[in-house]
Amino acid sequence: MKSISKELYVGLFVLIGLLCAGYLTVVLGGVSMFNAKGYTLYAYFTSVSGLKNGAGIEMAGVEIGNVSEITLDKERLEAKVVFRINQGIRLSEDSIASIKTAGIIGEKYISISPGGSDIMLEEKEAFNNTESALDIESLIRKFIFKDN
Repeated sequence: MKSISKELYVGLFVLIGLLCAGYLTVVLGGVSMFNAKGYTLYAYFTSVSGLKNGAGIEMAGVEIGNVSEITLDKERLEAKVVFRINQGIRLSEDSIASIKTAGIIGEKYISISPGGSDIMLEEKEAFNNTESALDIESLIRKFIFKDN
C-alpha cells in the first residue's frame, strides 16, 4: 500500500512538472494557441532590417498587435509586412507605420502614428505611409568615410 501511494505522488509530481514545462514553452515562446481576434493589415517598406515575425505593433507606447509575416513583394521589390491589429483598434488611412528600435540596440518593432482622416483601414488593406528602419551601419559608414 505504501508503494502505491509513493508511485501516485511521484506520478502527480511528474505530471505537474510536464504541465508547467508546457505552459512555459507556450508563454515564453510567444505561441498563440488560438487565433487572436482582430484584423490583418499590410505595409510595404524599402528596408525591414532587424524586424522579425512576432515583433510588436505599438501606438502611443501601447502594444496593439503583432507582425505575422515578412516577405519580399516580387512586383514592387519591397518588403511586405503582414500584421494583425487587435479587435477594437481602428486605424485611419493616413496613419504612418514606422519601424523603430527599442533602445540603442534593442529589438525592432512597428510604431503607428495616428492620422486625422475619417476613412478607416479595413481588413487586408495596406498603409499608404511608411518609414523604413534606420540603418545605423550606413550612417556610421557615411560619417567615417565622408567626402572632403
